[in-house]
Order: sequence, then C-alpha cells, then structure tokens
Amino acid sequence: MTIGVLALQGDVREHMAALADLGEVGRLVSGPADLVALAGIILPGGESTTLSMLLESSGLLDPLAAALTDGLPVFGTCAGMILLAETVLDGRPDQRRFGVIDITLRRNGYGRQVASFECDLNVAGIEGPSVHAVFIRAPVVEAVSPDIEVLATLPDHAYTGGDVRNVGGGRPVVCRQGPVLVTAFHPELTEDRRLHQLFVGMTKGER
Repeated sequence: MTIGVLALQGDVREHMAALADLGEVGRLVSGPADLVALAGIILPGGESTTLSMLLESSGLLDPLAAALTDGLPVFGTCAGMILLAETVLDGRPDQRRFGVIDITLRRNGYGRQVASFECDLNVAGIEGPSVHAVFIRAPVVEAVSPDIEVLATLPDHAYTGGDVRNVGGGRPVVCRQGPVLVTAFHPELTEDRRLHQLFVGMTKGER
C-alpha cells in the first residue's frame, strides 16, 4: 500500500517522515503519473494560492480532482484543508479548489504569522492523551454541513492573540466527511503520529 504526499510546496518532508514512522510507504506526487495505484494522498500545509497555481501548471489539478471525486482518501492539513473545502472566504477569485468536504472556511482566519499559537485538543477517535496542535496562519471554519463529523473543536480561550475578533472556542479544527479528513493545524510538525495513523486506517477501510 502506498500513500502519496503532494510534493509541490509546503510541509512535504514532514508528512513523508510521519508515514515512515508508521511503517507506511510514501510517494512524492508532483505529476499525474504519480497518482497511479495510490491508497490515499496527503495535501500538506503551505500557501494555498501557490499550491492552486502549481496544481494547474503541473497538470495535476484535473486528474487529482477526478481521483478525489471517485473516492480516493485524502488528508488535508491547513492549506490542504483550504484546497479541499467546498467554500472558501477571502480567497482569490481565480483560486482553484476541489470542494470534496462540505465546509465553509476563511483563509488566515486566526490572523497573520505573528498570531500563530499552539494548544492541546481532544480528538474523537484518538485514544490516549490530548493532541498538541500547531496553528500557523490557520483557516477558520465558519460553517459545516450536517454530514460533517467534527472530531475536534478549539478549546475555549485557546486563541488569545492576533488581529481577528470573535474567534473563540468551539470552532471545528478536525473534520471528516467519508474519505476526507482535514485539520486546520499542522500535525506533521509534532512527533505525535496518531492523526496520520487515523488517516492510514481510513485508506485501509478500518475506520
């Protein structure tokens, strides 16, 4: 079984390392041929507008969209979450996305780089201690459809800084809809592999 990591920009090496730690085979995906025989794919954090342009220039946009529509399991973190969302507020008019998870989010909703923060989360389906989450220019989920499983929400008072008002506890930060898993933060930047393990289980039909 091979899991792809979109290798156009962003935290590519960190996701590959997470897969290796779990004993899984990872493949760098930079062109359409790299999509063949994947069990799932990870869309990493990075810069969502840049990733959108690189997906087009690499020829990956349409074949990846077709694979996701056909049910290829996908895990999107931060910018990857933006690429997968149905509706994106404050995005560029020409920004492309896949629209395979029915959520509405706002780019950089927690503020600029200086407003980055960390907190501990209780994630449904993850056993053991809380998950430490690193938020960097993270998207804010404004709405989810009834079909969305909200696996974790931002704890009250976790976000205390930045230049955004009315962003408090209760915001969804880990969501799932069928074969699509997304996080507003960067699980690849910690040594905790449990969210990656959850996704690996999804690719094997275990969860």
